[in-house]
Amino acid sequence: MTGLQELNAPARVSGRTDGSTVLDVRDLRMRYGTNDVLDGVTFAAHRGEVLALLGPNGAGKTTTIEILEGFRMRSAGEVRVLGVDPGHGDERWRARLGVVLQSWRDHAKWRVRELLAQIGSYYLPYSADQVRRPWDIDELVAAVGLTEHAGKRVGQLSGGQRRRLDVAIGIVGRPELLFLDEPTVGFDPAARREFHDLVHRLSDTDDTTILLTTHDLDEAEKLADRILILAGGRIIADGSADELSRRMSTEAEVRWTHDDQRFVHTTMDATRFVRELFRQHGESVADLEVRRASLEDTYMAMVREFESGRAATAARTFEEVVR
Repeated sequence: MTGLQELNAPARVSGRTDGSTVLDVRDLRMRYGTNDVLDGVTFAAHRGEVLALLGPNGAGKTTTIEILEGFRMRSAGEVRVLGVDPGHGDERWRARLGVVLQSWRDHAKWRVRELLAQIGSYYLPYSADQVRRPWDIDELVAAVGLTEHAGKRVGQLSGGQRRRLDVAIGIVGRPELLFLDEPTVGFDPAARREFHDLVHRLSDTDDTTILLTTHDLDEAEKLADRILILAGGRIIADGSADELSRRMSTEAEVRWTHDDQRFVHTTMDATRFVRELFRQHGESVADLEVRRASLEDTYMAMVREFESGRAATAARTFEEVVR
């Protein structure tokens, strides 16, 4: 099965089976007037997974996240977040979630450590033997790289430092499920690497499930166990970056050196080509490099194919109407 048949196949339900289900979304629908923003979204996630939700503007990403967070009621479908319908989640349920928005606009006069301690205090009643809340403030400040700035007022922080504080606010309650919206906007390369290490720590060590939205596809490829691509109100692809790349059968670029000459060849079957290359030239092949399609290449190909399929369907429907 290839092409649009593959893209429109039902989304598979999660990659892990060794933990409890944290997110369970089935046939999620959202309608505004006559406009279907979400049209049968289905996916699941298990404890410790990192999912990236990608899609063009207007695809329904924000609506999906707001429904999962309990901030927006859905039109139809079944949704369970940490075993609870988010439309009816109470404060104890909400204490198990963490949300990192694109930016916070208030708290300018608070000092970093005092602000985190104040926010963290709200999680104390929801501490348990399994999960101690809140996060120790000194450990948290160190984890997000703000130790040197813990005594500063929030309004004195740089853009990158403010973004680190946003992350700290989102995880101060040791969430079991963390929503990240464009988490590294404003980060320099070093801060971005540190943040990636933090995400891996949260998922691997603390078993936190993370759902992130980002336009940085390189970041999604580095962080996510699974990629969900949302287009036209539907999940059109669900899998790891490698799985999605193989599904689209995009070309790979093979580079090598032979007799001091550099060669480049594109092929749909890199394995077969490399095997034939060594059969012909043996150990004289040097500097071999295989470059497969990036997540960005795969994402763009999938969205284009989906949209071209919708355009073709619309054209056929129009022709039938005017006959």
